[in-house]
Amino acid sequence: MCLSIPGKVEKIENGKIIVDYGSGKRTADFSLADIQEGDYVIVKEKIVIEKIPKKEAEEYLKLIKNAGKND
Repeated sequence: MCLSIPGKVEKIENGKIIVDYGSGKRTADFSLADIQEGDYVIVKEKIVIEKIPKKEAEEYLKLIKNAGKND
């Protein structure tokens, strides 16, 4: 099983996007999705597989950040 973490599209250049995960940045292909700078995406094997709503991405990232703090 693989955990997919949403990242924010920081920049579009040369047919690729730069995705910011907070702890690092990676490039990905977005030819299968309509993507704009500022969108949140799920990437698998350097390909955008899903664009997700900003609110959903921010809630998910908050859950991950706070995971285990109540133990």
